[in-house]
Amino acid sequence: MESWVGHEVPRLPGRGGPLTLFDAARRGAHPSQPDGVATMYVCGITPYDATHLGHAATMIAFDLVQRVWRDAGLTVRYVQNVTDIDDPLLERAERDGEDWKVLAMRETALFREDMEALRIIPPEHYVGAVESIPDIADRVLALLKDGAAYRLDDGTGDVYFDISAAPEFGYESNLPRAEMLEIFPERGGDPDRAGKRDPLDPLLWRGARADEPSWPGGDLGPGRPGWHIECAVIALNLLGESIDVQGGGNDLIFPHHECSAAHAERLTGRAPFASHYTHAGMIGLNGEKMSKSKGNLVFVSRLRADQVDPMAVRLGLMSDHYRADRPWTDDVLAAALERLARWRRAAAAPAGPSGAELLAEVRARLSDDLDTPGAIAVADTWADAALAGRADDPDAPHLFAETLDALLGIRL
Repeated sequence: MESWVGHEVPRLPGRGGPLTLFDAARRGAHPSQPDGVATMYVCGITPYDATHLGHAATMIAFDLVQRVWRDAGLTVRYVQNVTDIDDPLLERAERDGEDWKVLAMRETALFREDMEALRIIPPEHYVGAVESIPDIADRVLALLKDGAAYRLDDGTGDVYFDISAAPEFGYESNLPRAEMLEIFPERGGDPDRAGKRDPLDPLLWRGARADEPSWPGGDLGPGRPGWHIECAVIALNLLGESIDVQGGGNDLIFPHHECSAAHAERLTGRAPFASHYTHAGMIGLNGEKMSKSKGNLVFVSRLRADQVDPMAVRLGLMSDHYRADRPWTDDVLAAALERLARWRRAAAAPAGPSGAELLAEVRARLSDDLDTPGAIAVADTWADAALAGRADDPDAPHLFAETLDALLGIRL
């Protein structure tokens, strides 16, 4: 599957420092310590609707991770998936009387356009679930042979992962079992499925149904993969047995990231799967979580169609910390538009305060768990001084613009 078109990222003088990043498993911020090459897997979209601001906020957060790592001199290997076959996609296609393949292709293409507009650095590998099915089937068979998976004895051909084969299950989310059981059915799980060994056992392979698409699974029989094993296999195949960051929205902590890590660790015998399990907060609208079920989504493509500058959208989503659940309002957008205009005026000023000091301060804020509000405050202070004429460095406005472009992804 093709990714979107990237853009040139300015090279800044010097080099940034190491990135400290929040890890859900350890419940705190810790240095990320890649050895020359940084690896990151971010869960992408299930393409049954357009890119909403929650998707955008998540992708911006991990785009910042890329930018800080690159500025520190690291090579970044970044993989993102597309869940281009799953129950929500099939349900939406049936509801709208549309071919699920056409729906997935259209929405994936729109997502690419939105990512380009938001200046998201594309992943090295952009991989669909469908193209990965042969590899996924092989890994499910390996788990069966290892005794970590089992078939249901009901003729469906469904295969489940036995969470007792992952003794550390729960270490990532740190959730008590009662809370896991409450969340599991809300996020695609089936705790009441008859024949399962444990209500929390996740689906690895769904045997073929007469009214659903399916693919050959070799000794598994025809069917299609479960969600969690999809991401585990794609990451293992392209990034190796362990990675630096597994990322996504905070609604993926459990069960998705918990289960995919358990699958990967059982397949490799190596733990933890990721050094950092890092998650972006949810975006709300008018006091409510933005979600498809509530019908209150704000779409990036709709904002673009209304001639809203994508840089203002990006800036507005970065005005609060990436881990915070935060609102999107008309005031947030208005403030972002005003700030963007002020920064553009400052970048065109004849001189500014020290560009080297600005760069050092922005680097320091972003290295501290992607503190975008702090970095934005630094840029605001610099811009105010430049516009007030309190400056004598003629090269600073250019470095100001390049710093914001390279590190925050804001093109002035």
